[in-house]
Order: sequence, then structure tokens, then C-alpha cells
Amino acid sequence: MPAFPLLAVDIGNTSTVLGLADQSLTLTHTWRVRTNRDMLPDDLALQLHGLFALAGAQAPHAAVLSSVAPPVGENYALALRRHFMVEAFDVNADNLPDVRVELDQPGVVGADRLCNLFGAEKYMDHHDYAVVVDFGTSTNFDVVGKGRRFLGGVLATGAQVSADALFSRAAKLPRITLAAPQTAIGRNTVHALQSGLVFGYAEMVDGLLRRIRAELPGEAVTIATGGFARTIEGICQEIDHFDETLTLRGLIELWASR
Repeated sequence: MPAFPLLAVDIGNTSTVLGLADQSLTLTHTWRVRTNRDMLPDDLALQLHGLFALAGAQAPHAAVLSSVAPPVGENYALALRRHFMVEAFDVNADNLPDVRVELDQPGVVGADRLCNLFGAEKYMDHHDYAVVVDFGTSTNFDVVGKGRRFLGGVLATGAQVSADALFSRAAKLPRITLAAPQTAIGRNTVHALQSGLVFGYAEMVDGLLRRIRAELPGEAVTIATGGFARTIEGICQEIDHFDETLTLRGLIELWASR
């Protein structure tokens, strides 16, 4: 049976990103849907069938998935097995023998962070290290080294989570769109909030990247991915590349390297 199209599924706490890749390992279709822990395998099979039908895409012949929401990952795997006759490769530290996870407890590293390791490789030609800043429900700073070494990183609260916490604790503050205002000094409440949440968050990212770079024995390239990355593009000074498909592409390259 042919291995393509290959379906890659990156299941996060807030959203799930899916993509189909062809024989050249190029993404031909991508989708982003809300992660729903209440959906059963049959529900997810209907969702997948609908996405493929809307795009006029062929059903997958192979699949690889990364999940930080275990019930959802298991249900996607069951949906693919029952309705598409596809056995998905489920990413974890134990089934990637060529990856060195240099943590105190290697088995606890998130599957998405291992995908980022593979996705970062194409940026490391002239660097010994890379730092992937993955903006999701949490913001992960994944530090990787040549030779597929996962060295560690930083976990910070995601920008939208920070905003939601602020709005829930201060009843008079309006909910706003997380977009950069024209100036740092806000002349009204909305602009002041946008400045604090966007510029303040960007400064946190830049500061942590400077600290990480200072601790590494060689130069590091930095790549941003995830939903909030485009918001701070052009604002963060320490990020070299923005790649919104890095994790999904890493999943595909990880699958192909087995």
C-alpha cells in the first residue's frame, strides 16, 4: 500500500493543526481546528472526512501524530484505524532512538517539542544550536543542538492565557484583540492593554532568548512558530525566522527519518 498522502496531526491544548503531505514531503493541504476533548473517534472520523472532501483531497494512506492532550490523540488514532485503515505513528521520546533527550526525566518531554527539533534542522546549517519559540496555550522555548539533541528549554504562560487571566480578574477591563498598537504609550484603555500584552510579551521573549543564548557555548539560530508568532513578527528583535508550519513539517520529517 502506498504511504502517501501522509496525514500529520499536531494536537495542542487549544487547537489541532493537520496537514497532508505528498511524496516529496511537501505540505499540500493544512487545516486548523479547535481541540475538543469531548469528540469520540467516530466524531473525529466525520471531521476528517469533511476536511478532505471540502479540499478535494485524497484520504491518507499513512499518518503521524503528536499530542499533548492524550485522550484526543488516542481518539484520532482510533478514528484513523477504524475508518481509514491507517495505523498512526504516535510520537514520543521512546520511539525516536536517534534523538538524545538531555533532561532529568527524558520521558516527560512533550511530543510537540520533539517535532520542533526536527523542524528546526533546516535552519541549523551554520549553527550548532537552535531555539524554537512555540507560541501556543503555553509558550515553549525549545533548545536543540546538532545531532538531534534536545537540551531543555523554558515554559511560559501563553499570551492569550495571560490576557484571559487579566480580564477574568478585572471586571472593568474590556476584552481586546491581541494586536500591536501604534505606540507603547496608550492613550486609551484598549491601546494600553494591547501595549502591555503585546509589547510586554515581546520583551519577555527577547529577554529570555538573550539569556538562553548567553548560556550556550555556540551561536544559536532562533525560530518562532505557533498562532501568536505573526503578531509579534517585526517586534521581537531576537527572532531570526518565523515559520508557522515548523511543527507540522517537523512531524513529517520525523516520520520520514524513522
